[in-house]
Amino acid sequence: MDAVDATVEQLRAQCLARGASGIQALARFFRRLDRDRSRSLDAGELRRGLAELGMALGEAEAEGVCRRWDRDGSGTLDLEEFLRALRPPMSPAREAVIAAAFAKLDRSGDGVVTVDDLRGVYSGRAHPKVTLAEFQDYYSGLSASVDTDEEFVAMMTSAWQL
Repeated sequence: MDAVDATVEQLRAQCLARGASGIQALARFFRRLDRDRSRSLDAGELRRGLAELGMALGEAEAEGVCRRWDRDGSGTLDLEEFLRALRPPMSPAREAVIAAAFAKLDRSGDGVVTVDDLRGVYSGRAHPKVTLAEFQDYYSGLSASVDTDEEFVAMMTSAWQL
């Protein structure tokens, strides 16, 4: 495990120790670290924030963390990138129930939920199509606040009538 992975694991452990409120606390923490109010963190802001948590990183390490987590190539971390990096990986049971819910929506079976798939069920004005990866990403965020696989599977099964 490299230094970036170790940093992620330490932050993730702190988040999970707080339970469901951990993600919300991290969002507040992120906003407090964003000293220039740019809605993103540069490596310096991230390094100062991690130091407050007792996780001292060198400048190069902080830059490495930013590069690893920066999905849009902006050179900084926005809140979504920050929270996505800290989500714990989902278990196979959670991934399977999410895939089953997606398959229920994807009536054509082409791997993309389109307005035609949802006609009469959902208004697709804001999101005219959704891929399985986007669907999984959404539920990955939700999954982070549910303690056990059994609770998550029960929630998905009930919500999607699987």
